[in-house]
Amino acid sequence: MIEIFKHANYDFLGKKWFFIGLSWVLILAGAASVVYRAFDGKDNTHPFNMGVDFSGGTLVTVKFKQKPDLGRLRASLEKQGIEGPKISLQPVSDQIGQAPRNEVLVRLPNLVEVQRQSGQSETAARATSDADIGKLKILAALATFDDSSTQGKININLRGRDDLKSDLMAKAGLDVQRAGEAAQRIVDYREKSRGGLIADISEVKNLGGIDPQTGDVIGNNFFAGAASVKSAEAVSPQVGADLRNRAVVVTIVSCLGMLLFVAFRFKSWGFGIGAVIAVFHDVLVTLGIFSIMQWEINLTVIAALLTLVGYSMNDTIVIFDRIREMMRTKRREGLEKLSNDAINQTLSRTIITSGLTFLTVVAMLVFGGEVLKSFSWALFIGIIIGTYSSIYIASPFMLMWEAWRNSSRTAIAGVPVSGGGVAASGAKSGSGSGSAGVTEQMLAAAGVSTAQRKPKKKGK
Repeated sequence: MIEIFKHANYDFLGKKWFFIGLSWVLILAGAASVVYRAFDGKDNTHPFNMGVDFSGGTLVTVKFKQKPDLGRLRASLEKQGIEGPKISLQPVSDQIGQAPRNEVLVRLPNLVEVQRQSGQSETAARATSDADIGKLKILAALATFDDSSTQGKININLRGRDDLKSDLMAKAGLDVQRAGEAAQRIVDYREKSRGGLIADISEVKNLGGIDPQTGDVIGNNFFAGAASVKSAEAVSPQVGADLRNRAVVVTIVSCLGMLLFVAFRFKSWGFGIGAVIAVFHDVLVTLGIFSIMQWEINLTVIAALLTLVGYSMNDTIVIFDRIREMMRTKRREGLEKLSNDAINQTLSRTIITSGLTFLTVVAMLVFGGEVLKSFSWALFIGIIIGTYSSIYIASPFMLMWEAWRNSSRTAIAGVPVSGGGVAASGAKSGSGSGSAGVTEQMLAAAGVSTAQRKPKKKGK
């Protein structure tokens, strides 16, 4: 394996209290942001900037004739009174890796207060209102993409069947039946043959079933706009809250599952607790920074957090596995010294793995744009914090647990405890009085037999 740090011998754990204190500063800063925003008293202030997935809102799919200008669309929506940070624009593609198909998924926040009709539930009322208001905001924004010469004409790409039927009756003087048939033909052609967007109004004028006179009226009074709304739907706050609660449960369950796995794998609760505390530390610090910066939290961010949980845990297990290997050959060394040596021996592997992943995330952050902004920042922060915690959080807390357990056992046995740690089985600490020794249980977990654990007798 490539070694960046040959014969590394850094005293990582000697500085553990400084870095544990630094972690507390980061966690408390995030907690302060959450508390401040929760009790700020402003209507638009929330501890976290929850996306539509969690807070509810409107999802609108818009199709453009040409590659859409997302900056212009965002500016147009802001002119409609929608806060810029709460607007999410995501280009749509058929499959990952394919070029976008000139469609944009627009996520808008809750736009209206609930106005319930008689016999209508609050959820249904909010969903209906948000979908309608959201679509109207989108339509007003899309109007800015059309040429000024079309002013006073009707955008045929934005009219539904019933609206188009009424337009034909008013403009072409068609009766109800003929107007309905013509409107149905136009809508079917637009949705089935043109993918929801008519490129030029001449296509409709020459459409089968449209008589020349009606075609002339359509050519004079209608135009094919630059974009169309393919769909509009609302996500109620109740559904968003349910998704949010599930995301929390999934994160907690995954951490508990890892605690049990690591404890079983290493036959010691100390390793499991150290690893899970490091994982919780990573999640808390990342969420705290998201609260401070008010970056949007959506389902992709939850996916990033779960990815980081596994990534950080893997890095920690590599170090713990090296500790277990060293316990077999250096049984008389203190556990803290073994842990510090294990971190040094795996340092090159940690830097190479984290560094390569970090470069990929930086590329996503630079070139991903608004679509991947929150996801990329979550990974960017998480990789740094995860690498840091596998060194300065996981091992120190594992050592604390083992020291506490050894002290408790010694106190129960009636043996006085000094120096805050115990070197079991005659093993002395190799790095200070605060280090826990290698216990019998840990030697068993490392695969050292009972016979091997007994010290050899000196010859006469």
